[in-house]
Amino acid sequence: METDGDLVARAAAGAEQAFAELVERHRERVFRLAVSVLGKAFVGEAEEVTQEVFLRVHHALKSFRGEARFGTWLYRVTFHQALNLKSRVRFRAPHVTDDALAQQASSDPDALAQLERSRRDAVVEECVADLPDAYQSAVRLHYWLGEGIAEIATLLDAPENTVKSHLFRARQLLQAMLQQRGYDSV
Repeated sequence: METDGDLVARAAAGAEQAFAELVERHRERVFRLAVSVLGKAFVGEAEEVTQEVFLRVHHALKSFRGEARFGTWLYRVTFHQALNLKSRVRFRAPHVTDDALAQQASSDPDALAQLERSRRDAVVEECVADLPDAYQSAVRLHYWLGEGIAEIATLLDAPENTVKSHLFRARQLLQAMLQQRGYDSV
């Protein structure tokens, strides 16, 4: 099996099959990283970021100097591309109005519990969105996408202890934000 470095060299020389292999190897991780930056409600935008990243990387392969591993470079490009989209686009979280949910709650006994869960989940998502970007990504990768510390460290190009620190600090901040909004625990 060829290394990423071998495939990069072949792809930079014009071998499209080598680039296709790189895409196949890294597509899922690039997508998960984009989702971790944008949020789980923006899967469509994360797919667009993934496509844009591979287009950019394809055009930039000849300038890739190999000072870092290809995966590290690719994930850094992904992280910045997702942050750029996030800062350019005014994100609107999809939602159902409280009135609509309350109306449903009056006709369905389980709907009241669903309304409370929905409200709590919305508050948690708002709080996560208020965290610094690195914390948001670590939280989303770990808790929503089920990634381990080592994988998150690879995707964020950070030491494992830094990822652990980000998760610890994010949990502290989230707990404080949730308490300010009237939620003791989630």
